[in-house]
Amino acid sequence: MKFVDEAIIRVYAGNGGNGCVSFRREKFIPLGGPDGGDGGGGGSVWLSADEGINTLVDFRHQRVYRAPRGENGMGRQMAGKGGEDTMIRVPVGTVVINVDTDEEIGDLTTHGQRLLVAQGGHGGLGNVHFKTSVNRSPRRAVPGSDGEERELKLELKVLADVGLLGFPNAGKSTLIRAVSAATPKVADYPFTTMQPHLGVVRIETDHSFVIADIPGLIEGAAEGAGLGIQFLKHVARTRLLLHVVDIAPLDGETDPVAEIRTIEKELKGFDPKLLKRPRWLVFNKIDLLAPEEREKTAKAIVRKLKWKQPWYIVSAIAREGTWPLCLDIQRFFDEQKLAAEEAVERAE
Repeated sequence: MKFVDEAIIRVYAGNGGNGCVSFRREKFIPLGGPDGGDGGGGGSVWLSADEGINTLVDFRHQRVYRAPRGENGMGRQMAGKGGEDTMIRVPVGTVVINVDTDEEIGDLTTHGQRLLVAQGGHGGLGNVHFKTSVNRSPRRAVPGSDGEERELKLELKVLADVGLLGFPNAGKSTLIRAVSAATPKVADYPFTTMQPHLGVVRIETDHSFVIADIPGLIEGAAEGAGLGIQFLKHVARTRLLLHVVDIAPLDGETDPVAEIRTIEKELKGFDPKLLKRPRWLVFNKIDLLAPEEREKTAKAIVRKLKWKQPWYIVSAIAREGTWPLCLDIQRFFDEQKLAAEEAVERAE
């Protein structure tokens, strides 16, 4: 199925039913008085996060959603039936934006979470509410109010603990294949990854994390070049970024240092906060270098960058060095969790 991570829909909540003008007409009760009932409320439109849905592709085929209106009030003080709410299922990780105001309405990040996006109209009052001592036969009722109408932009941001960054053909897809059960396409040409892929890395029972293979970035991605502008937003939720670098480019001319700095520039252009997120360097394809040159080459790049964060040398295709990397990632998340728990205890 084609991955779709953006869609625009229009939602219409139901109008409220009108109040009723009615009078009690029964034998032997000449002065029955008003008995018009209230109108029912209109149905509202909700979004519900469902982990069984992976894309927004369904919204390419159905773009308009309407909730039913409330029924009008009736005599004998009978209220109209309210319209049923309309529930729209969306993937977990969907951000909802009001197109008219460009305001973020909500962010659905957990399974079963619901978000009200259009409130149904209120039912109108029947004439029974307007009886007074000086107006015993009111012929007044209130019509139901209109339901809300909105145009919404849905954006899907994948939920992952680790995001893979890097130029096309850096070996990100091979790496996620090596450490998880995910099977993204792998080939010897750029842009084989056309959509994000998620993989679960299981260290042991109750110890695992989710890793996302983000399509390769190129210079100008933050301004719309290549595929990057469509997928840079997917790294926004990750807690750790792995910057995958081809340590032995086949053309012999590509400079890994320049590529790393280019990716940093694109991250800064898209969201400067991403540069402050933990980001580890992963030098891939060390199998193309002689054993004695691997660490030497990596250290030379680290010195040029003045890199302060962790770095690793791996061969994803040979699965060399990938398991120690995964163990360190799990240890990093465990330490984060412990620190958060201790902070909560101190606050209490």
